[in-house]
Amino acid sequence: MISAFFIYNQKGEVLISRLYRQDLKRSIADIFRIQVISNTDVRSPIITLGSTSFFHVRHENLYIVALTKWNANAALIFEFCYRFINIGRSYFGKLDEEAVKANFVLIYELLDEVLDFGYPQNSETDTLKMYITTESVKSERAMREDSAKITIQATGATSWRRSDVKYRKNEAFIDVIESVNLLLSTQGNVLRADVAGQIMMRAYLSGTPECKFGLNDKVLLEKDPSNRRKSSNTVEIDDCQFHQCVKLGKFDSDRTISFIPPDGEFELMRYRTSDNINLPFRVHPVVTEIGKSKIEYKILVKANFSSKLNANNVVLTIPTPLNTAGVTCSVSAGKAKYVPAENSIVWKIQRFQGQSEFMLTGEANLTAMTHKKAWSRPPISMDFQVLMFTSSGLLVRFLKVFEKSNYQSVKWVRYMTKAGNYQIRF
Repeated sequence: MISAFFIYNQKGEVLISRLYRQDLKRSIADIFRIQVISNTDVRSPIITLGSTSFFHVRHENLYIVALTKWNANAALIFEFCYRFINIGRSYFGKLDEEAVKANFVLIYELLDEVLDFGYPQNSETDTLKMYITTESVKSERAMREDSAKITIQATGATSWRRSDVKYRKNEAFIDVIESVNLLLSTQGNVLRADVAGQIMMRAYLSGTPECKFGLNDKVLLEKDPSNRRKSSNTVEIDDCQFHQCVKLGKFDSDRTISFIPPDGEFELMRYRTSDNINLPFRVHPVVTEIGKSKIEYKILVKANFSSKLNANNVVLTIPTPLNTAGVTCSVSAGKAKYVPAENSIVWKIQRFQGQSEFMLTGEANLTAMTHKKAWSRPPISMDFQVLMFTSSGLLVRFLKVFEKSNYQSVKWVRYMTKAGNYQIRF
């Protein structure tokens, strides 16, 4: 699997060096510095030199590098590199050159735990923090008790959760967060519209509960004859990715999301959909060039969601030509100003009620240029956040918690849609 693991700084100096197999020598570190770090033409995250493959990830001012001479699974190696970055963030707050130099002993200890003979092992930070700690030394009795818990957790079926978790109030919080991407043509046609979503969960539940989670998934609801009439409110998910606690066998057979949650906050799943996207905003731009010295702007923005909802921190960035001398503009809501450094008009609306519409009108005065160059008209971009609204129409149908003590639990669900790459051509 992984034959060696290195961490370099931007200069190519080796900060961390760990060999796991005898098929490589430590001098192999110089090859990566010469062939990749010193060579600005290399853009690929994977480079094979001879029989050795170098997998690298750039993070902050570091190169995280894994080497192998085997025909290894590239996705698995990159997943390990990103897991290592997350472990570093969890321990040090920020994984950069300064953090590596200050904690190199701890990093070597972590590498010995998460990689065994080049094979990735347990990389759950909650489990690692139980026995790799920078805190004060515990008493022998406490160490023995913790050691027993560690053995069960590290070798058991649920390495991401302890069995002795207790809460006075059992609660589960679910956040459905969607980023909507849009590209609208100058004629108002949708060239691209898709949603990238994630479901975040905070579980404060005692014991080892099993949770069952239901969405208005089209495939699931069409399987059940009693739900076929409601199929108009379903969502067709293109692809999804789950946390390791989810039992994939059950999802493949009957589309049921069943899992034993980690304690605290975690990402339950990611998904993407491109079918029947509800666009939260429509922008109707009219930009007219008057001769060579003036451009008129009329930008109408309308909110398509319910009037009971509000969007917060709405920002429209409207491009202007490079030879703009000044801009005068007026808006029916919010504030707008010309930002010369960005060559754009920035229109900010703190609170935008659903089904309402606002207008910006303005003029840009242009300076004369010796070489007249056609204005490329970059697209208008938009940023926003809408609570309790999903562009995909995804809804949490239920969350059931089963635990042997049969306690009552409280569940909370919150939805939020925000702008991803939301652009309108004009």
